[in-house]
Amino acid sequence: MLTHPQFDPVAVSLGPLAIHWYGLMYLLGFLAFLWLGRRRAATQPWHGLTPRHVDDLLFLGVLGVVIGGRLGQVLFYDPAHYLAQPLEILAVWKGGMSFHGGFIGVLVGMVLYARRQGLSFWQVTDFIAPLAPIGLALGRIGNFINGELWGRAASADLPWAMVFPQVDALPRHPSQLYQAAGEGLLLFALLWWFSSRRRPRMQISALFLVGYGALRWGAEYFREPDAGILGLSYVVSMGQWLSLPMIVAGIFLFIRGRKA
Repeated sequence: MLTHPQFDPVAVSLGPLAIHWYGLMYLLGFLAFLWLGRRRAATQPWHGLTPRHVDDLLFLGVLGVVIGGRLGQVLFYDPAHYLAQPLEILAVWKGGMSFHGGFIGVLVGMVLYARRQGLSFWQVTDFIAPLAPIGLALGRIGNFINGELWGRAASADLPWAMVFPQVDALPRHPSQLYQAAGEGLLLFALLWWFSSRRRPRMQISALFLVGYGALRWGAEYFREPDAGILGLSYVVSMGQWLSLPMIVAGIFLFIRGRKA
Protein backbone atom coordinates (compact mmCIF):
# COMPACT_ATOMS: atom_id res chain seq x y z
CA MET A 1 0.00 0.00 0.00
CA LEU A 2 1.09 3.53 -0.78
CA THR A 3 0.59 6.61 1.35
CA HIS A 4 -0.32 9.99 -0.04
CA PRO A 5 2.82 12.17 0.21
CA GLN A 6 0.94 15.01 1.98
CA PHE A 7 2.44 17.68 -0.24
CA ASP A 8 2.74 21.22 0.99
CA PRO A 9 -0.01 22.99 -1.00
CA VAL A 10 2.30 25.99 -1.41
CA ALA A 11 4.70 25.49 -4.31
CA VAL A 12 6.75 28.68 -3.86
CA SER A 13 6.84 31.33 -1.15
CA LEU A 14 8.20 34.77 -1.97
CA GLY A 15 7.91 36.74 1.25
CA PRO A 16 4.19 37.27 1.89
CA LEU A 17 3.34 35.90 -1.57
CA ALA A 18 2.45 32.21 -1.66
CA ILE A 19 2.01 30.41 -4.99
CA HIS A 20 -0.13 27.30 -4.52
CA TRP A 21 0.28 24.14 -6.57
CA TYR A 22 -3.43 24.19 -7.40
CA GLY A 23 -3.20 27.65 -8.94
CA LEU A 24 0.02 26.72 -10.70
CA MET A 25 -1.71 23.75 -12.37
CA TYR A 26 -4.42 26.06 -13.66
CA LEU A 27 -1.79 28.46 -15.00
CA LEU A 28 -0.05 25.62 -16.84
CA GLY A 29 -3.41 24.52 -18.25
CA PHE A 30 -4.09 28.01 -19.60
CA LEU A 31 -0.60 28.18 -21.14
CA ALA A 32 -1.16 24.78 -22.78
CA PHE A 33 -4.45 26.10 -24.20
CA LEU A 34 -2.64 29.10 -25.64
CA TRP A 35 0.18 27.07 -27.22
CA LEU A 36 -2.04 24.35 -28.64
CA GLY A 37 -4.64 26.87 -29.81
CA ARG A 38 -2.12 28.96 -31.73
CA ARG A 39 -0.74 25.82 -33.33
CA ARG A 40 -4.24 24.70 -34.25
CA ALA A 41 -5.11 28.09 -35.74
CA ALA A 42 -1.92 28.07 -37.85
CA THR A 43 -2.17 24.49 -39.14
CA GLN A 44 -5.96 24.08 -39.48
CA PRO A 45 -7.20 27.25 -41.25
CA TRP A 46 -10.56 25.67 -42.09
CA HIS A 47 -11.78 26.55 -38.59
CA GLY A 48 -11.67 30.24 -39.49
CA LEU A 49 -9.99 31.31 -36.25
CA THR A 50 -6.67 33.11 -35.95
CA PRO A 51 -4.05 33.36 -33.17
CA ARG A 52 -5.69 36.65 -32.15
CA HIS A 53 -8.94 34.78 -31.60
CA VAL A 54 -7.06 32.29 -29.42
CA ASP A 55 -5.78 35.08 -27.16
CA ASP A 56 -9.30 36.45 -26.71
CA LEU A 57 -10.76 32.98 -26.12
CA LEU A 58 -8.16 32.30 -23.44
CA PHE A 59 -9.14 35.45 -21.54
CA LEU A 60 -12.84 34.57 -21.66
CA GLY A 61 -12.06 30.94 -20.86
CA VAL A 62 -10.14 31.91 -17.73
CA LEU A 63 -13.08 33.99 -16.51
CA GLY A 64 -15.55 31.22 -17.32
CA VAL A 65 -13.50 28.49 -15.65
CA VAL A 66 -12.77 30.43 -12.47
CA ILE A 67 -16.15 32.09 -11.94
CA GLY A 68 -18.29 29.22 -13.24
CA GLY A 69 -16.14 26.54 -11.63
CA ARG A 70 -16.29 28.14 -8.21
CA LEU A 71 -20.00 28.91 -8.36
CA GLY A 72 -20.64 25.36 -9.55
CA GLN A 73 -18.76 24.00 -6.54
CA VAL A 74 -20.80 26.23 -4.24
CA LEU A 75 -24.20 25.46 -5.77
CA PHE A 76 -23.84 21.83 -6.86
CA TYR A 77 -21.72 20.28 -4.13
CA ASP A 78 -21.50 22.15 -0.83
CA PRO A 79 -24.03 25.01 -0.58
CA ALA A 80 -24.51 24.62 3.20
CA HIS A 81 -20.78 25.05 3.89
CA TYR A 82 -20.45 28.17 1.77
CA LEU A 83 -23.70 29.64 3.06
CA ALA A 84 -22.27 29.39 6.57
CA GLN A 85 -18.86 30.74 5.47
CA PRO A 86 -19.47 32.97 2.42
CA LEU A 87 -15.94 34.40 2.37
CA GLU A 88 -14.68 30.88 1.60
CA ILE A 89 -16.19 31.26 -1.86
CA LEU A 90 -13.31 33.58 -2.74
CA ALA A 91 -10.60 31.17 -1.50
CA VAL A 92 -10.12 29.41 -4.84
CA TRP A 93 -6.46 28.66 -4.00
CA LYS A 94 -7.68 26.08 -1.49
CA GLY A 95 -9.22 24.01 -4.28
CA GLY A 96 -12.83 23.21 -4.90
CA MET A 97 -13.72 23.87 -8.53
CA SER A 98 -16.60 22.15 -10.29
CA PHE A 99 -15.87 21.06 -13.86
CA HIS A 100 -19.54 21.27 -14.80
CA GLY A 101 -19.81 24.79 -13.39
CA GLY A 102 -16.67 25.86 -15.23
CA PHE A 103 -18.01 24.23 -18.39
CA ILE A 104 -21.20 26.29 -18.18
CA GLY A 105 -19.15 29.42 -17.52
CA VAL A 106 -17.00 28.79 -20.60
CA LEU A 107 -20.08 28.14 -22.77
CA VAL A 108 -21.56 31.48 -21.74
CA GLY A 109 -18.29 33.20 -22.67
CA MET A 110 -18.16 31.43 -26.03
CA VAL A 111 -21.74 32.42 -26.88
CA LEU A 112 -20.95 36.08 -26.21
CA TYR A 113 -17.66 35.95 -28.11
CA ALA A 114 -19.11 34.20 -31.16
CA ARG A 115 -21.87 36.80 -31.43
CA ARG A 116 -19.46 39.70 -31.10
CA GLN A 117 -17.04 38.31 -33.71
CA GLY A 118 -19.66 37.18 -36.21
CA LEU A 119 -18.70 33.52 -35.75
CA SER A 120 -21.00 30.57 -35.22
CA PHE A 121 -21.12 29.07 -31.75
CA TRP A 122 -20.19 25.59 -33.04
CA GLN A 123 -17.30 27.03 -35.03
CA VAL A 124 -15.82 28.27 -31.76
CA THR A 125 -16.57 25.20 -29.65
CA ASP A 126 -15.29 22.78 -32.31
CA PHE A 127 -12.04 24.72 -32.24
CA ILE A 128 -11.54 24.82 -28.48
CA ALA A 129 -12.81 21.32 -27.56
CA PRO A 130 -9.46 19.54 -28.18
CA LEU A 131 -7.61 22.23 -26.21
CA ALA A 132 -9.41 21.66 -22.92
CA PRO A 133 -8.41 18.13 -21.75
CA ILE A 134 -4.78 18.98 -20.93
CA GLY A 135 -6.05 21.63 -18.54
CA LEU A 136 -8.45 19.07 -17.05
CA ALA A 137 -5.55 16.66 -16.48
CA LEU A 138 -3.48 19.35 -14.76
CA GLY A 139 -6.45 20.33 -12.59
CA ARG A 140 -6.80 16.72 -11.38
CA ILE A 141 -3.10 16.62 -10.59
CA GLY A 142 -3.70 19.75 -8.51
CA ASN A 143 -6.48 17.86 -6.69
CA PHE A 144 -4.04 15.02 -6.00
CA ILE A 145 -1.38 17.38 -4.65
CA ASN A 146 -3.99 18.97 -2.38
CA GLY A 147 -5.09 15.52 -1.20
CA GLU A 148 -8.73 16.28 -2.04
CA LEU A 149 -11.43 14.41 -3.99
CA TRP A 150 -9.93 11.11 -2.86
CA GLY A 151 -11.15 7.74 -4.08
CA ARG A 152 -13.39 5.10 -2.61
CA ALA A 153 -12.01 2.36 -0.41
CA ALA A 154 -9.99 -0.23 -2.36
CA SER A 155 -8.60 -3.66 -1.72
CA ALA A 156 -5.29 -3.60 0.12
CA ASP A 157 -4.01 -6.02 -2.55
CA LEU A 158 -4.31 -3.32 -5.23
CA PRO A 159 -0.65 -2.36 -5.89
CA TRP A 160 -1.42 1.35 -6.22
CA ALA A 161 -4.00 1.57 -3.42
CA MET A 162 -3.22 4.65 -1.37
CA VAL A 163 -3.92 5.78 2.17
CA PHE A 164 -4.92 9.42 2.54
CA PRO A 165 -3.94 10.08 6.19
CA GLN A 166 -6.05 13.23 6.38
CA VAL A 167 -9.13 11.06 5.72
CA ASP A 168 -8.61 7.72 7.46
CA ALA A 169 -6.37 4.65 7.38
CA LEU A 170 -8.24 2.83 4.61
CA PRO A 171 -6.54 2.00 1.31
CA ARG A 172 -8.24 4.02 -1.42
CA HIS A 173 -8.19 4.49 -5.18
CA PRO A 174 -6.09 7.52 -6.23
CA SER A 175 -9.06 8.59 -8.31
CA GLN A 176 -7.60 12.01 -9.05
CA LEU A 177 -4.90 10.29 -11.11
CA TYR A 178 -7.47 8.06 -12.81
CA GLN A 179 -9.32 11.19 -13.90
CA ALA A 180 -6.13 12.94 -15.02
CA ALA A 181 -5.37 9.95 -17.24
CA GLY A 182 -8.92 9.45 -18.56
CA GLU A 183 -10.66 12.82 -18.80
CA GLY A 184 -7.30 14.45 -19.44
CA LEU A 185 -4.75 12.53 -21.48
CA LEU A 186 -6.99 9.91 -23.09
CA LEU A 187 -9.65 12.45 -24.05
CA PHE A 188 -6.99 14.80 -25.40
CA ALA A 189 -5.51 12.08 -27.61
CA LEU A 190 -8.95 11.12 -28.92
CA LEU A 191 -10.03 14.68 -29.72
CA TRP A 192 -6.68 15.73 -31.17
CA TRP A 193 -6.75 12.75 -33.52
CA PHE A 194 -10.41 13.23 -34.48
CA SER A 195 -9.98 16.95 -35.14
CA SER A 196 -6.79 16.53 -37.19
CA ARG A 197 -8.85 16.73 -40.37
CA ARG A 198 -12.00 18.57 -41.33
CA ARG A 199 -15.14 17.18 -39.69
CA PRO A 200 -18.85 18.06 -39.96
CA ARG A 201 -19.82 21.03 -37.83
CA MET A 202 -20.72 20.12 -34.19
CA GLN A 203 -19.09 16.67 -34.26
CA ILE A 204 -15.88 17.67 -32.45
CA SER A 205 -17.90 19.41 -29.75
CA ALA A 206 -20.20 16.39 -29.60
CA LEU A 207 -17.29 13.99 -29.15
CA PHE A 208 -15.99 16.10 -26.27
CA LEU A 209 -19.40 15.94 -24.57
CA VAL A 210 -19.73 12.18 -24.99
CA GLY A 211 -16.10 11.48 -24.18
CA TYR A 212 -15.92 13.57 -21.05
CA GLY A 213 -19.35 12.52 -19.85
CA ALA A 214 -18.64 8.80 -20.28
CA LEU A 215 -15.15 8.94 -18.77
CA ARG A 216 -16.38 11.01 -15.81
CA TRP A 217 -19.30 8.61 -15.32
CA GLY A 218 -16.87 5.68 -15.11
CA ALA A 219 -14.40 7.52 -12.87
CA GLU A 220 -17.15 8.23 -10.34
CA TYR A 221 -17.23 4.52 -9.45
CA PHE A 222 -13.70 4.92 -8.06
CA ARG A 223 -14.12 8.36 -6.49
CA GLU A 224 -15.70 9.03 -3.10
CA PRO A 225 -19.00 10.55 -4.22
CA ASP A 226 -20.12 14.02 -3.22
CA ALA A 227 -23.58 14.19 -1.70
CA GLY A 228 -24.38 17.40 -3.60
CA ILE A 229 -27.54 19.43 -3.38
CA LEU A 230 -29.78 16.41 -3.89
CA GLY A 231 -28.12 14.19 -1.29
CA LEU A 232 -27.34 11.64 -3.99
CA SER A 233 -26.11 8.20 -2.97
CA TYR A 234 -23.43 5.78 -4.10
CA VAL A 235 -25.77 4.45 -6.78
CA VAL A 236 -25.70 7.60 -8.95
CA SER A 237 -23.40 10.38 -7.79
CA MET A 238 -23.77 14.10 -8.38
CA GLY A 239 -20.92 13.95 -10.91
CA GLN A 240 -22.78 11.25 -12.84
CA TRP A 241 -26.06 13.16 -12.80
CA LEU A 242 -24.30 16.24 -14.18
CA SER A 243 -22.50 14.16 -16.83
CA LEU A 244 -25.61 12.40 -18.10
CA PRO A 245 -26.99 15.43 -20.02
CA MET A 246 -23.57 15.85 -21.63
CA ILE A 247 -23.64 12.29 -22.98
CA VAL A 248 -27.20 12.58 -24.28
CA ALA A 249 -26.59 15.99 -25.88
CA GLY A 250 -23.31 14.79 -27.39
CA ILE A 251 -24.90 11.77 -29.06
CA PHE A 252 -27.70 13.96 -30.46
CA LEU A 253 -25.26 16.57 -31.80
CA PHE A 254 -22.94 13.98 -33.34
CA ILE A 255 -25.81 12.41 -35.30
CA ARG A 256 -27.16 15.81 -36.28
CA GLY A 257 -23.73 16.94 -37.47
CA ARG A 258 -23.35 13.84 -39.62
CA LYS A 259 -26.70 14.48 -41.30
CA ALA A 260 -26.17 18.21 -41.82
